[in-house]
Amino acid sequence: MLFRILKKDDLIKLYALLAEGNRVVGPVKKGGDKDGKAIYSFEEIAAFSDLHLSHTSTKISAKKFFMPFRETMASFRMQGKDWDKKIGFNISSPLVFFGMHACDINALNKLDKVLLGSHYPMPYYAAKRKNMFIVGIDCEPQPYCFCRSMGADTALHGFDLFLTDLGDHYFVEILSDTAYNFMKQLTAKEPAEDDHARYMKVALEKNRKFSAHVDNTDLTKILDMEFQSEVWKKWGDQCMSCGTCANVCPTCYCYGVEESVELDLTRAQKTKFLYSCNLIDFAEVAGGHNFRPESHTRLKYRYYHKHRGFVEAYEESLCVGCGRCGEACLAGITVPEVIASVRGQDN
Repeated sequence: MLFRILKKDDLIKLYALLAEGNRVVGPVKKGGDKDGKAIYSFEEIAAFSDLHLSHTSTKISAKKFFMPFRETMASFRMQGKDWDKKIGFNISSPLVFFGMHACDINALNKLDKVLLGSHYPMPYYAAKRKNMFIVGIDCEPQPYCFCRSMGADTALHGFDLFLTDLGDHYFVEILSDTAYNFMKQLTAKEPAEDDHARYMKVALEKNRKFSAHVDNTDLTKILDMEFQSEVWKKWGDQCMSCGTCANVCPTCYCYGVEESVELDLTRAQKTKFLYSCNLIDFAEVAGGHNFRPESHTRLKYRYYHKHRGFVEAYEESLCVGCGRCGEACLAGITVPEVIASVRGQDN
């Protein structure tokens, strides 16, 4: 990894280089909540001025650009006794993500393990993931963020450039050859000792601002021991099984596939759509049997997948601690509270 110092006034030049011939996605302000706080969203932008790089976390992650809610996998057309099949990976040009926080970059790294590195890689995800350029940016911890507990408050890989605000300059981490070639076209200097000191001071100040925490010590063992705990019933009674948590989560990737055929049998289509393990029919199988008919069972298995099963498979949690699920939950259920109650620390 290489480090450079870039003047803030030169960031627009970096944007111009990246935007030339590429689509750019970044955080934009979409409105305000009932308390007057800004609501941000990842959207495709047309100008540098559209970017809000000092954004808090977006309400919904950026996954709609690489894992859209509904996506056509294949279409079929009959012509006489012949038929043809069309498969597209639904990407027309590279995407530049400008202003992604470390938690969302780490979410992509976790998805890569499942959707790129498993025995059955997902080509629709791979086509988009391989055509990304990511400019990460440091963030201000929010009251609901517990990414530091999940080891996702900093990103070590999965990006091309990463920016940390040092006041009048950015501390730039360069991770890819492509990023290095872009940076060569700008006036950037190597960091001096005082730049290193400012970077470490900024990092220390950020770490002090985290107020939400999750105790992960021996969590997989505790989850095994508390599988039959009454706390799951308590949270299940509170859960509305709406699936909002999965919708806003940057790492939820469960999906269903549906096939539709025209009545005249000349056309057909196979479509993939994201799904949530909290929805009542998630575990329903042919014949109508439902393996998880109760709300508390579905909620419990959601937590076991994130904090138990994924750890067993990949030695890390699937949760990045962005806190979006707790912020969006209509019933006010948050990960730190649920984990604390399982540990018997909810007094």
